[in-house]
Amino acid sequence: MKVFYASTLFGAMSLAAAIDDGRFGEGRRVLVVSNNAAIPEVAAPLDATPGFAALRHRFDEVHSWNDLIAPLHPSDWKARIVEVPMMERLIRSHLRLDGVDELVLESIAVPPARTIAGLVRDCPITVYSDGLMSYGPTRDPLPAEIFRRIGRLLHLDLVPGLAPLLLSEYGVPSAVLPAEAFLPVVDEVAATAPGLPAGQAMILGQYLSALEIVTPDEEAALHETMLRALAARGHEAVVFKPHPAAGRRHAQLLRAAAGRLGVRLSVAGESVPAEVCFSALRPELVVGCFSTALVTAWRHFGLQVASYGADLVLDRLAPYENSNRIPATIVHALLPRLAEDGSVERPPAVDLPALVRAVGYCMQADAYPELRPERMDFDPRYFKRKRLETLGLAERPSGFARLRRKLRAAL
Repeated sequence: MKVFYASTLFGAMSLAAAIDDGRFGEGRRVLVVSNNAAIPEVAAPLDATPGFAALRHRFDEVHSWNDLIAPLHPSDWKARIVEVPMMERLIRSHLRLDGVDELVLESIAVPPARTIAGLVRDCPITVYSDGLMSYGPTRDPLPAEIFRRIGRLLHLDLVPGLAPLLLSEYGVPSAVLPAEAFLPVVDEVAATAPGLPAGQAMILGQYLSALEIVTPDEEAALHETMLRALAARGHEAVVFKPHPAAGRRHAQLLRAAAGRLGVRLSVAGESVPAEVCFSALRPELVVGCFSTALVTAWRHFGLQVASYGADLVLDRLAPYENSNRIPATIVHALLPRLAEDGSVERPPAVDLPALVRAVGYCMQADAYPELRPERMDFDPRYFKRKRLETLGLAERPSGFARLRRKLRAAL
């Protein structure tokens, strides 16, 4: 018996591709789904979205983690030590988990995946990646009871020549999930997608303000600037793909902006993955901030892409260890950049693997000492001066220099 966990349709599609590719063999398959939206009660659960029907036959049973732990939130709840034996028996009984051969999880460092790993014990664990974050360091240290069970990391080859840092400090080997397995699954889901809107270009929304990276007004301004730039390029019909966890406010504000610009804006369903839109619509240009879907559109669908706002995100991310830093770094350093006037420019050439290793070291120096760079000749926007000084990668300024810096900041 294999037990799988997924919180997004993208994750479920990745699992389906891995199953089709023979990565999990035969036997009973149980899928546990969770809805991690801020208010799960008003968001459609994964197994109720239209596209999931195309994936359902790959699993013998589907269970809701939200229903099991209600009214607690999946991203917050974890069993206390004294509750673990009781909760383990409850979960095994409720899900009929007799003889689990393998547990397959996403986002292993945080609940609910980490919680499930601590309750479904005594079996090997496979981790599958949830996008560009797999190229960054493990967010939080894992207990030995969990990391000793992890046998592999499955991931899409989103960035050629770049190896995941995730779980590498524990010696976990990574394995590529081939596009030849993933893309047919996307096409399968796309064939069932109801009434996708049409457009010449696409804007990918995220939920930056909900993560307190930018303010709601700044995020709305980012979207409006993207739309204005697309209009300047001559795109009269644009599709906006909001993030499933972002709510409807972004789409409402962007509709108003489109009316002022004379652009016909269509909004894709919140539950429709961006990859399904790429497959069905084949837009001429895909624009976003630092979404994994930007890289997926470029790498696996051969679409023209451009990023906007990643430099702002790099400046605002806090603390430095924020797990969004590696995705923002990769997109900013790798993909073309959109300007407000609609022009698109290639970024300066950079040794991307070396840059990612250096940023990863600065994020989690204790866990990855072998990544310490010999030279720091990268664009300084990827690093924070204080972090470099703390790690001995930059000289601390003298007292006079510090005073001068404070005076400049105050002016």
